[in-house]
Amino acid sequence: MKKLLTLITLTLILGFPAKNDFNRLFINVSQEGSPTVVSIVSEKTEKYINPFFFDPFGNDDPFSPQERKSQGLGSGVIIDKEKGHILTNNHVIDGADEIKVILYDKREIEAEILGVDPLSDLAVLKIDADNLAQAKIGNSDNLEIGEWVIAIGSPFGLHLKHTVTSGIVSAKGRSDVISRANFENFIQHDAAINPGNSGGALFDLNGDLIGINTAIATDGYSKSNAGVGFAIPINQAKRVMQDLINGGEVLRGYLGVMIQDLDENKAKVLGVENKKGAFVTMVVEDGPAGKAGIKEKDIIISLNSKPIDDSNQLRNDVSSMRPGETAVFSIIRNELLQSVSVVLGKRPGENSISDSYKDQNKYDLLGLSIDDNKNGDGVIITDLDIEGEAYKNNLRKNDIINEINRSEIKNSENYYKEIEKYNSGDVIMVRIIRNGQNIYEAFEIK
Repeated sequence: MKKLLTLITLTLILGFPAKNDFNRLFINVSQEGSPTVVSIVSEKTEKYINPFFFDPFGNDDPFSPQERKSQGLGSGVIIDKEKGHILTNNHVIDGADEIKVILYDKREIEAEILGVDPLSDLAVLKIDADNLAQAKIGNSDNLEIGEWVIAIGSPFGLHLKHTVTSGIVSAKGRSDVISRANFENFIQHDAAINPGNSGGALFDLNGDLIGINTAIATDGYSKSNAGVGFAIPINQAKRVMQDLINGGEVLRGYLGVMIQDLDENKAKVLGVENKKGAFVTMVVEDGPAGKAGIKEKDIIISLNSKPIDDSNQLRNDVSSMRPGETAVFSIIRNELLQSVSVVLGKRPGENSISDSYKDQNKYDLLGLSIDDNKNGDGVIITDLDIEGEAYKNNLRKNDIINEINRSEIKNSENYYKEIEKYNSGDVIMVRIIRNGQNIYEAFEIK
């Protein structure tokens, strides 16, 4: 018995990695991954109004727009060393007049933009350089919650470039982090990332690139790390990246529906026990879904045999398919399970989508009909549903809306693009002008 216990003890000791072996995993990823990560300096020209009544520089009109240069800093990852392709965030280079890439060996090279995709916040750059290192692309679908990850990027400034931090995967499939209008399926992790890390790499302990660091959640008082970071899964980025490299445009599948999550009350009314799935609230006339027979109040529970947990997953999964592909949906209609095949269309621009929703319904999500305000900025309420929450919360015909949840509303295009971000159950605050006075009203969308 004593010999058996000794044998078991030795087996456990020998089978468990030594302290130095565990450290070596992090060291190897840092050494192999750092040369594939770059710092990105973007420069843009901004216009501003001189705040001084007296202009010491002698301009005739001190209130006329002036121009000045501003710089932004981010990170990127080399994904093709032969072609010089670099993957980064769109917001790192958005609006830039000039883009400079600084390599691990301190070379500074001008970059050109191959393509951008604001909806996924991704961009692909190209540089002309030899002797580049290239990241190994991993499979983000295999990530598990609790798994160790390593972030590499340039937080706060070039003096801190190629900073290496580590943490664990805290959650997967996070959405509504940056904007409801974006396609979000973030990896949440607690490796320390800060401003300047955007576009940088997230590696697993095999040294595989499994995400592009994009955003942080803060304590509300600062812009620094609070232990909650978000990265775009590399599997989602690959799909976007390929389209941007091949044609400069991302081709996404389009279903032509408005959807919401199921809550407990809706599930009871619809006679379903499970709150998983996407609830169809509207079907665009002559859209792919409408032509295939999907109807309002259908509950979509799977796509090509893959279960659908919520509306965000359905939106992301449909958009990851290509126009012309056939999507087979399992739906629940009147408590009966059915199957519907839909040939997906090409997703139109965001403004076209808003127009298709606007033209089909008399009242929008807020229970309003609006038009551009002919006398200035904002939109004017031309009609409203007297049973709706907007009417119940003091909005009236001829009120002018010029702000929704801190977003400025200049015209109907702004308005429809803004309200598309919200769903039933969300609370919004609008600023209206009535008889020359500003009034704020907040209410829950029903």
